[in-house]
Amino acid sequence: MIGLPAALFWAYAIGSTFALAAARQLHFLERRAADRSGLPKLLAPRLVSRAANPYLCLTLLYAAVLLVPTGLFLMWQNPSWSTMHIADGHRGVWAGFPLLYAGGVVTATLLGFLLAQALCLVGAGYWAYLNCVCGHFLLFGTLVHGWDGLGYRRFLTTDGAALRAWPEDSVVNNVLRFLTSGTFLTLLFLGAAVIGTMLLAEIGWLAEGWLLPGGARDRKVPRFLAVAIAGAGLYGLPLLGAVLASTLVRFLGYPVGLAGFAAVAGAVLLPRRSPVRRLYELVGLPKGHWRATADLLPEQRAART
Repeated sequence: MIGLPAALFWAYAIGSTFALAAARQLHFLERRAADRSGLPKLLAPRLVSRAANPYLCLTLLYAAVLLVPTGLFLMWQNPSWSTMHIADGHRGVWAGFPLLYAGGVVTATLLGFLLAQALCLVGAGYWAYLNCVCGHFLLFGTLVHGWDGLGYRRFLTTDGAALRAWPEDSVVNNVLRFLTSGTFLTLLFLGAAVIGTMLLAEIGWLAEGWLLPGGARDRKVPRFLAVAIAGAGLYGLPLLGAVLASTLVRFLGYPVGLAGFAAVAGAVLLPRRSPVRRLYELVGLPKGHWRATADLLPEQRAART
């Protein structure tokens, strides 16, 4: 239910965020699988296949049942808006494009989930978070700037004629025209299901992880505030980054603008005492490798002592 040039970025970001939200549960599943083997954790084989991971299955189900059908519906209803006005109508959409879209969205969601899961399980939770930030940054960057600096115009117009006529009217009137269009009403209806389910899953899995033994140990703020911080870091920060990158590119050009943005992003995200890392630590995610025994279940700790 978004412009096709940005759909794969969004699918990848959703898969990554779902895995990050379920990081504690993924640790728990890996440990339980190893404990059943009766072998030391360093030697324990993988007893549970990827297909038996309920969080991965639910993530792929979400992509297949909600992301793909809504995207295909919008492609049929308004192919111009769905392709960000690359195509003017159905005749401009290649017949194989819906097939590639359907497969690409599910594959991108899978790749995002697996990479974020791998990072979480080895204790690189912050890098899993940055993986989510990159996915959302590419999404918002496509919608804000696009490939030609007209990303926001392409998103806020319903057809190619409206896009070409954008300079003839004010930004406010163009936006109001889009907000009263049938395309926007369709987005509201579909977004209630797609985005609402996405947020319920992410918040629900995050809260579920805090209920596990030791799951809330690293959280330093109340749950409501932790959810707000997580949402700002996953969605607000990439959106601000996309606006900043677009602004720098418009005024300084691509080479200098992107270099300047990379320097700012590196200073904000990468240092150990960066403000983003400190906010991330307030929410708290598992920091150790899943093979570690520091936060086993109480009955397991008693059995080993």
